[in-house]
Order: sequence, then C-alpha cells, then structure tokens
Amino acid sequence: MPVGRAIFGTVCMRTLLLALLWWALAGDAAWGFGAPVILVALGASIALQPARRVRLEAGALVRFAAFFLVQSVRAGIDVAARALSLRPSLAPALLDYRLRLPPGAARVFLADTVSLLPGTLSAELVGDLLRVHVLDARMPVEQGLRAAETRVAALFGATLSRPAEGR
Repeated sequence: MPVGRAIFGTVCMRTLLLALLWWALAGDAAWGFGAPVILVALGASIALQPARRVRLEAGALVRFAAFFLVQSVRAGIDVAARALSLRPSLAPALLDYRLRLPPGAARVFLADTVSLLPGTLSAELVGDLLRVHVLDARMPVEQGLRAAETRVAALFGATLSRPAEGR
C-alpha cells in the first residue's frame, strides 16, 4: 500500500473514531461545536502519533464495539451508583498491570480503553506496566483488564506474551 493511501486511511479512521466518541459523549445536538473540536483533536493526534499502517481485524472490530458498549454502560451505572450512594463504597488505589501486548499501537489503544471499564482510569503507561487508578481495589480489576487486553489483541491481530511466574 502506498504511503499516501496509508495516511489517508489513518486520517479517515481517526476522524471516524473521534466523531463516534463525540457523538457518544455529546449526542446529536452539538455538532456545530463538535466538528471543529474533532478537527483540532485529529490534528493533535497526527502530530503526536504520526500515521502508520495498522491493520484491524474486521470481525474483532465488531466484537470490540459490543464489548465497548457493554463496558461503557456498566462503568456509567457503577460510577453513578457510587456517586448517589449515601455511603459510597470506595477503596481508591493505583494498581500496576503487567502488559502482555507487544509494544506499539495496541498498548496505547488498551491504555485508552481502560477508562471504559467500571471504576478504572489509565494513569501511566511505561514499558510493560500500565498504572491504573481504581475507585475500589476490591473490584476484580485484573480480570477486566485481561478481558480488555484479549479483545484489543484480537482487534490488532497481536499475539499476547505469557506472563512470567509471580506476576
């Protein structure tokens, strides 16, 4: 594939993803403000992460979209329930998660995806470690991270490494 087509494809994909994100967050009414925001975000995205050829698996994309939707709803319900509770159940913590994904776009995508899991937010990505802020350390956070990592690996056609003993 020529470089120009790869860049065009990347710009189209990022624009689509940013537009979907905007629509999910703001709904139908805010496109007059959203279109310029999407263009600025696209420019920043290209400046920070230049276009590269990345192949996504089509079937895995559909499965990931369903996973994303379900987890987003679960996260919203979980956080809303905690916020509205008279006695919120909180045990905030920073947890280190050892990544099994190879370095590159899949790791960054996973770090971005973690924020859709109930009560989690990516705080830092350094080498093989993803530091995650959790609202409640008693939740099965690692199980959710493993599920998300498996979905992202399928989406990018990546092979997960085996975790070392004692991790």
